[in-house]
Amino acid sequence: MERVLTYDKLWFAQETKLKEQELIANVLNGDNDAFKEIVKKYASRVAATVIGMLGHCPEAEDIGQEAFVRLYQSLHKFRGESSLATYLTRIAINLSLNEIRRRGRQRKLYLTNSEEKIDTFADTTNHNEQKETSELVQRGLQKLPVKFRSVIVLRLIDGYSTEETAKILNLPVGTVLSRLSRAQMKLKNILTPLYKGET
Repeated sequence: MERVLTYDKLWFAQETKLKEQELIANVLNGDNDAFKEIVKKYASRVAATVIGMLGHCPEAEDIGQEAFVRLYQSLHKFRGESSLATYLTRIAINLSLNEIRRRGRQRKLYLTNSEEKIDTFADTTNHNEQKETSELVQRGLQKLPVKFRSVIVLRLIDGYSTEETAKILNLPVGTVLSRLSRAQMKLKNILTPLYKGET
């Protein structure tokens, strides 16, 4: 049974890669619909990455769009060494880091009435509580140093493996594991008083 599941997973990965290669080839041949399909497929992933890094802010949407512009411009350089999702996430992370540097490390908290949930942390079934939890987590994330925030976003929100996170951030796996452990502890320390209303 395990062997069948492994085979199915491998087959799915190969099918996905072939589909990506076909889409990329079509885009490079001038097929705009193929690029629209890429945008549709990965828009939510890019949004989660950028919002996780920057919070809900006016710049987040612009950076999300810029990530796809950069992807389009550099697609001819894509060699398929990683998945297209990983390649695009790396672009989104780098643009987010540039924006954070541009802000001059100012600590701004952006809160909206967005209903987007961070399911990794939101384990309550009450909709209002889920919304409040999501907003608190976003506030907590924005208080984390960038090197810890990026690991939390990629590993726990985007769902990348430790190895994939290491590749995206160009870090050793051991460093990712260390930062993730420290980031979770820091985030817990930040969120505890927020949950208690000590804002």
